[in-house]
Amino acid sequence: MAKGQDLRMTQEAHVTQGPLTTEAGAPVADNQNSETAGVGGPVLVQDQHLLEKLAHFNRERIPERVVHARGAGAYGTFTVTADVTKYTRAAFLSEVGKQTETFLRFSTVAGNLGAADAVRDPRGFALKFYTEEGNYDLVGNNTPVFFIRDAIKFPDFIHTQKRDPYTGSTEADNVWDFWSLSPESTHQVTWLFGDRGIPASYRHMDGFGSHTYQWNNEAGEVFWVKYHFKTDQGIKCLTAEEAEVLAGKDPDSHQRDLREAIERGEFPSWTVGVQIMPAAEAANYRFNPFDLTKVWPHADYPVIEIGKLELNRNPENIFAEVEQSIFSPAHFVPGIGPSPDKMLQGRLFAYGDAHRYRVGINADHLPVNRPHATVAHTHGRDGHLYDGRHKGAKNYEPNSFGGPFQTGRPLWQGIPVTGVTGETVTPVHAEDNDFVQAGNLYRLMTEEEKERLVGNLAGAISQVSRDDIAERAINNFRQADADFGKRLEAAVQALRG
Repeated sequence: MAKGQDLRMTQEAHVTQGPLTTEAGAPVADNQNSETAGVGGPVLVQDQHLLEKLAHFNRERIPERVVHARGAGAYGTFTVTADVTKYTRAAFLSEVGKQTETFLRFSTVAGNLGAADAVRDPRGFALKFYTEEGNYDLVGNNTPVFFIRDAIKFPDFIHTQKRDPYTGSTEADNVWDFWSLSPESTHQVTWLFGDRGIPASYRHMDGFGSHTYQWNNEAGEVFWVKYHFKTDQGIKCLTAEEAEVLAGKDPDSHQRDLREAIERGEFPSWTVGVQIMPAAEAANYRFNPFDLTKVWPHADYPVIEIGKLELNRNPENIFAEVEQSIFSPAHFVPGIGPSPDKMLQGRLFAYGDAHRYRVGINADHLPVNRPHATVAHTHGRDGHLYDGRHKGAKNYEPNSFGGPFQTGRPLWQGIPVTGVTGETVTPVHAEDNDFVQAGNLYRLMTEEEKERLVGNLAGAISQVSRDDIAERAINNFRQADADFGKRLEAAVQALRG
């Protein structure tokens, strides 16, 4: 063995073996749970391992988005159709008939900027409301749940969906190794490999806020809410075989469909609803209401219609208005705020940090991102893209020169927390486990839907090279439903020989 090769092998072993550490070399005690203020409390800024992982992850690609790179967008309007003032003081929801300008960006998650649209992947559903109290961003997906419940696992998850650092290709071993070792993903994977895993177009799919958010009214009462966007065009999806052909023939199929529909005057629309849970009911609800891998059954909290969303204007320049558009779940308005959802808590930091890196510190000044119904008053100055808008005004607060000042009224209500700080597992409620809702979803399907789901999963799992990973993946679905697991095992064995 050559001396140089021996040295490289020694260096590689030093990097890849031994305890997991921070970038500074300190050992990591817990890489599964972020640090919170007591069990179930908000995530703490002092969790530097979490912040380091998210910050490093956001800077892995430039200039395209690390995730949700492939997308399309359009402007539209949101119209209030129901009185919700007893739940929230948000001005854009203050009266029936009120309209607010919006911008909606659809996207796939894993593919790069040049990837095809017709692929099996969740779809981003990021909506910006240009309200008179500032911009409100609702960053969701076309599924009501997600693969993980804690943001500390997000960089690891996306690494499995992206190209392997050695092979340069997406590897089934990586995908199923992570999912099989993260049983909380079983519910979302069942969604993804079912009939709705490949929407026929952006117009023919539902959208969800996915996370739980806070609404608070003028009296200070708190409610937990989940958003639903039901397509008025009807659900239309592609089979795996149809998608394979379409992705090859027309990689831009979804973007083209959206643009051409709006050009024809066939404006796509969604009926907007919310599930509403009084804050006092959260602690004893049968499922953890802040767990992103769970839904709230409609029998417990029915969806209440609150509005109509319509897309009616195409962007004039894709780069300026779609690529440079930014969305952050931290962009709230009075009457709306976060919940203790640990994925949401991580995203409050990560989305804004990604945009500051990718587009620039003044990305909010760009036309698609700046407030349209009001004017932003800040003390931020200089940096990339700064346009000099503040001229000679003072850049500090408080000041006695008529500058912007604080209101003294928070946008949302605080929540009580107890306990000691530390890395904590998400609280488990009476009926919580990682498989029950995946099993419920499977049992709701028709026989034909089950056959297609099992076929899609088997086709993917059969590509795994290691038997132990394949068996671990199958076992998650077996725990969700015995028939589900039995069928899947047989289908995988048939494909693997």
